[in-house]
Amino acid sequence: MPTMAESRVAVIADSTCYLPAGWAAEYGVGIVPVQVIVAGQPFDETEDVQARRVAEALADWQPVTTSRPSPMRFLQAYEWAAEAGATEIVVATLSAAMSATYESAVLAGKECDLPLRIVDSRSIAMGLGFAVLDGARAARAGADADTVAEVIERRAQSASVFFYVDTLEYLRRGGRVSAARAAVGHALKVKPLLRVVDGHVAPLEQVRTAGRALARLEDLAVAAADGHVVDVAVQHLASPDRAADLAARLRSRLPQAQVVECPVGGVVGAHVGPGMVAVVVAPVAEHSRSTTDRPTP
Repeated sequence: MPTMAESRVAVIADSTCYLPAGWAAEYGVGIVPVQVIVAGQPFDETEDVQARRVAEALADWQPVTTSRPSPMRFLQAYEWAAEAGATEIVVATLSAAMSATYESAVLAGKECDLPLRIVDSRSIAMGLGFAVLDGARAARAGADADTVAEVIERRAQSASVFFYVDTLEYLRRGGRVSAARAAVGHALKVKPLLRVVDGHVAPLEQVRTAGRALARLEDLAVAAADGHVVDVAVQHLASPDRAADLAARLRSRLPQAQVVECPVGGVVGAHVGPGMVAVVVAPVAEHSRSTTDRPTP
């Protein structure tokens, strides 16, 4: 766990927030790893090799599953916070509609001696990550746990999360889309675009080629920004070139935005498959507009 910053409100998130390297430590955010299991071998999502192993396993049709953190993992994070001097804790998790991670955080909270607020972000990836950073900034500025939780909830709810997948097959395996929808998509050779709506993965559009899908992601991100000050994350699984190209185009079209590139981990990767590219657009709240306290991409 990183060393806590000046705040006495500890901010903890699960690993599916996918903060770029070093950001959790910079802001004193505790990360509880979700697990991915590749051909029977478990990996914490915080391990460096896990995303690559998931991509390789999926390409070879090896079994890949995911597992929520145990309540004990969350309890250990709560104990870390207390030992670091926290007097209150705020926890933020990926959408409870996607995972039982939120439930584990709640169960662990029954054994926690500190006041605790647990936030179901109804989001994932940097839709959760940007919100957690806002919460950490608020905590550093002296906000109490209720305020920090409200900041996280507002930022997560304001974020737009769009993503492209090469095939719906991996989402079908994980129960995120129906077998019939996946079969139709495969038969028509379409490239699906999806989004997160109120904590759920929902279909958005279908296009014929990967190039058109990525161009459409670009347009969707620009439309979501709608002239506002925004943070943007371009995320991917085993597709760095696609992500870099899309990020460069978004920097050109959204010159006032902070655009970061970062991979997703094996947990999301297990459900979307190699080649996935996602864009997260998160409007920047007034209290966060100072660039002096925002990480550099």
